[in-house]
Amino acid sequence: MLKNKLAFIGGSGIYNLDILQDVKEHDIDSAFGKPSSKIIEGKINNDSIYFLSRHGLGHRLSPSEINYRANIDCLKQLEVTDIVSLSAVGSLRDDLDPGTFVIVDQFIDRTISRKKTFFENGIVAHVPMAQPTSKVLMNVSKNALEDLKIKYSFGGTYLAMEGPQFSSKAESLLYRNWNCDVIGMTNMPEAKLAREAEIRYASISMVTDYDSWSSEHDDVDLQMLLDTMHKNVEKSKKFIQNLSSKYYNGIDFTSDNTSTILDTSIVTQPNDWNKNTTEKLSNILKRFLKDSNASK
Repeated sequence: MLKNKLAFIGGSGIYNLDILQDVKEHDIDSAFGKPSSKIIEGKINNDSIYFLSRHGLGHRLSPSEINYRANIDCLKQLEVTDIVSLSAVGSLRDDLDPGTFVIVDQFIDRTISRKKTFFENGIVAHVPMAQPTSKVLMNVSKNALEDLKIKYSFGGTYLAMEGPQFSSKAESLLYRNWNCDVIGMTNMPEAKLAREAEIRYASISMVTDYDSWSSEHDDVDLQMLLDTMHKNVEKSKKFIQNLSSKYYNGIDFTSDNTSTILDTSIVTQPNDWNKNTTEKLSNILKRFLKDSNASK
């Protein structure tokens, strides 16, 4: 059985983790290209975690430029089983004020120019996304935030927009009418790809502003956003420490089927898999290829 391994993907403002000890860098590549940054491995209380800067060091990559497939594939190479995503978002609700952490459980994907699947060119898969985040990771995250007395909201719908521009007022009002709770630019297709890679995923969305829907709040101001973001970053580091400790103290994931979701999702029969695509997906399909080789 694969040992559970935890990774954090850091969004805007979270480019490195100075809380780690015994740090080493993984400068790895994938069949889909290079990830956003080197993947950092380090220890918190003798437990190893991995960290990937989504936008790269120095925030070099816009949301549309991020190689989401490479990021997830490289984490899969390192045998990561669980991802906790940390992202800056705008609020679409009055009660989700800047500084609030939202434990997201649903997504609406409005991105339009990103590669959203590993499965193409001769191998077809339809992965269910009704429950896109891990309830187990959500609950552990909730406990960590409660320990730290960080204001949070449990559950919420994340509207993923293409960006990099912020919303017009009309768009923001539309998303509110859709009952969305927060708006961001990066959790899609990240969550979809993690699901295809059989990696459990949780999204912790840190509110920085009120987007542009309300005349009672200022329009999104970059400096205001950055000021709030820096405060959120300090809280996120404490959250990472607390969550990591809970994670490695033992979590029961038996109710979560993500680690075997491809068993009932791949439509193309193995005998019909395109050879080149199979090689390209060797990390994603490792479990199947291992079983296939063992039966020969």
